[in-house]
Amino acid sequence: LDFSDKHEEALADDLLATLKSEGLFESEDERKTREVVLGKIDKLVKEVVYQVSLKHKLPESLARECGGKIFTFGSYRLGVHGAGADIDTLCVVPSHVRREDFFECMTEMLKARSEVTELAPVPDAYVPVIKLQFSGVDIDMTVGVLQQPTIPEDLELSDNNILRSIDEHSVRSVNGSRVTDEILRLVPNIPTFRLALRCIKLWAKRRAIYSNSVGFFGGVAWAMAVARICQMYPNKCASTIVARFFVVLNKWRWTTPIMLKEIENGAGQFRVWNPRLYPGDRGHRMPIITPAYPSMCATHNVSQSTKQIIEVEIKRGLGIVDKIIKGEASWKELFEKEEYFREYKFYLQVNVSSLNNDDHKKLHGFVESRLRFYVASLEITGQFMLIHPYIKSFDHSFKYKTEEEAQRIRAGFLPAEESTSVPESTADGISEASAVPDTANGDKSASTPEHSEPQTDGDDGK
Repeated sequence: LDFSDKHEEALADDLLATLKSEGLFESEDERKTREVVLGKIDKLVKEVVYQVSLKHKLPESLARECGGKIFTFGSYRLGVHGAGADIDTLCVVPSHVRREDFFECMTEMLKARSEVTELAPVPDAYVPVIKLQFSGVDIDMTVGVLQQPTIPEDLELSDNNILRSIDEHSVRSVNGSRVTDEILRLVPNIPTFRLALRCIKLWAKRRAIYSNSVGFFGGVAWAMAVARICQMYPNKCASTIVARFFVVLNKWRWTTPIMLKEIENGAGQFRVWNPRLYPGDRGHRMPIITPAYPSMCATHNVSQSTKQIIEVEIKRGLGIVDKIIKGEASWKELFEKEEYFREYKFYLQVNVSSLNNDDHKKLHGFVESRLRFYVASLEITGQFMLIHPYIKSFDHSFKYKTEEEAQRIRAGFLPAEESTSVPESTADGISEASAVPDTANGDKSASTPEHSEPQTDGDDGK
């Protein structure tokens, strides 16, 4: 049965202690706050369904019975979220509540709540989402419209039949929850999986290879990769799962897909990943396939450059883990931060600027979504050996008095005075800038990226 020995168990205990020292576990107060927030959101969803039902002329008694329910997914549902992490929330509503109705009504209700800040609906996204902070907790809220008149409290999403006749947007939203639940169902030991995944997530973030949007693996892809190793070694502890993770992925023969189970054909007319039928699927460089119908490739954004970078980091991780097993290194060495801004000779910085915060959020999201296409267009020129997109952006705010000053700030030439806000990493691979008139003192303020630290695609210096 190949169980872990005492040395492996001791390494697992050491790993847990290291992750705790890195602050990866939330406090009891934070846990309670999240539960309270989710309870309030669940009530809001039911109220939205009620109000929209009345708008559609349903009798009040029936409107109250239409229900509505929330499901969590992502890192929170997997049980690997840390302090300050967001909560991915799926809101399931009945068929007469259109997506437009939900976004309009929910946005208005959220605006009326004093505990809600940073409200940003993005209805036109690939997966439509409402982003917000609720009592300090970051929430990404999606909606799934099911083809049934009511949403009961005991609704489960595991049955493929719930996908019948629903649109693509709802399928993508609902499958976020279905995939997460299926991952948990398919791993042999959930506590071991969670500890190993926390380790891999921290490693990937520290090495700047944790971002689906710019072409690396996102959270669900890393989770499925770890889950596959857990399936291969069902009786091993977390430290051994981490070690085997680097061994297996270092030898993995891409483009062989990583799958947790065989791809199934379910209800409905939805396309599933099939490289024999679809040329686009054959082009996936490091395919990791979601286990819930309809199965999709979670790593379709990986480019030739990002594939190369991931492979280099896996090889580095393998070397360090070998030393950890021999007692020649510590887990902290695995989590050392990358030195992106010292690695290359040439850097390209993308500045994003706008005149108000609302426009800025929309423009930022648009540029973020197009960045990987820009990387791909540079790759096909054949003039670069490597194009390495950075996964974070930086926000800065500055005062300016003339339009000439504003133009220089938008171009990335920052004034010497201190910024009025601390830079924060809010998106993948984009520098941000915004300009907002300050009517109180006649000055204007601008938010812009830090010029001395280019944030995006750099080649390898060739």
